[in-house]
Amino acid sequence: MSDIKKVVLAYSGGLDTSVILKWLIETYQCEVVTLTADLGQEEELDGLEEKAMKTGAVKAYVEDLREEFVRDYVFPAFRANAIYEGQYLLGTSIARPLIAKRQIEIAAKEGADAVSHGATGKGNDQVRFELGYLAIDPTIKIIAPWRDWDLTSRTKLMEFARNHGIPVPQTPAKPYSTDRNMLHISYEGGILEDPWAQATDEMYTMSIRPEDAPDKPEVVDITFYQGDPVAINGEDMSPATLLKNLNTLGGRNGIGRVDLVENRFVGMKSRGVYETPGGTILRLAHMNMESITLDREVAHLRDSLIPRYAELIYNGFWFSPEMELLQKMIDDTQTDVTGRVRLKLYKGGCYVLGRESDRSLYDESFATFEDDDVYSQKDAEGFIRLNALRLRIRKMAHKKRSLNL
Repeated sequence: MSDIKKVVLAYSGGLDTSVILKWLIETYQCEVVTLTADLGQEEELDGLEEKAMKTGAVKAYVEDLREEFVRDYVFPAFRANAIYEGQYLLGTSIARPLIAKRQIEIAAKEGADAVSHGATGKGNDQVRFELGYLAIDPTIKIIAPWRDWDLTSRTKLMEFARNHGIPVPQTPAKPYSTDRNMLHISYEGGILEDPWAQATDEMYTMSIRPEDAPDKPEVVDITFYQGDPVAINGEDMSPATLLKNLNTLGGRNGIGRVDLVENRFVGMKSRGVYETPGGTILRLAHMNMESITLDREVAHLRDSLIPRYAELIYNGFWFSPEMELLQKMIDDTQTDVTGRVRLKLYKGGCYVLGRESDRSLYDESFATFEDDDVYSQKDAEGFIRLNALRLRIRKMAHKKRSLNL
């Protein structure tokens, strides 16, 4: 412990990291620098610098990383249509590598010996943070309090906080663990640990109930350039501004709520509730932009890699060589994914109304059910017989063997 003189802590100001800040100071007799990454937590950031300093930090960084987050992490994942286990749009997972990278940069700047995080020893975030740290600085020391201390429950953490005069938002009656950024907000813990228990409507933050959404559908156009959204209803926007606007559109129409039990990297199942309004809209729009601009075999090959790509993000391998290789391949597929998609938002649903592109591979003269002079339907007969050849040979061989028995 005497080797640790200064630590850079990933600090959210919530229960866990508020307690960890004080615990690090008491346990290691060290200085603590906090990093609060502004990834779109909105009002959750209010007063965090002052709170960190009052709790004992020698310096508190609160950095606006929203544009970098959406441009360099969210958009690349959505170019891949990444989704984990068919439901989770990776809102927490995709944020961790950026926070880890910035922690290491601040540690170098401040001359810190170690970095620390508030992830538990049961969860995925400990892996994501630490794989990120070590990929960037293999020599950095890592302190993971949840694996070392005797504060083994949220109840004990709240007692520690009260005893040290640390204000925290959680209460014993509502001990939710939340994580919010521009892509989503997640909820875990408390009543949600029972997979049969229904999440309460009061818990949700980014969206209204679909039943309470407007009775009139809302139509929105999203313009893409090489796989990335660049405009809403013809208005050009920066990455973070665009995602924020999609969150507003989706939230007021009750879009993007997901309640799931997922498989954690460490081996257990975990129940989580997520709100991803803008991301839900964006993924559907991007898939439909690709539907007219991406070659069939390229699309199918890329789609076969989506589970692996999403798993790499979920498990914390953003800075791995395999992720770098996959991202290069995926980005190469996006060269012509340019155009416009129109969607209807209505009471929790997101529906495609149309798509257009000057790079479209869709040709009405070939696809039409009316008369055409570019496609001979007679050609399909030979195509089918050639594709059936191995099936016919297999059946004939089976028949021959059965007659010889």
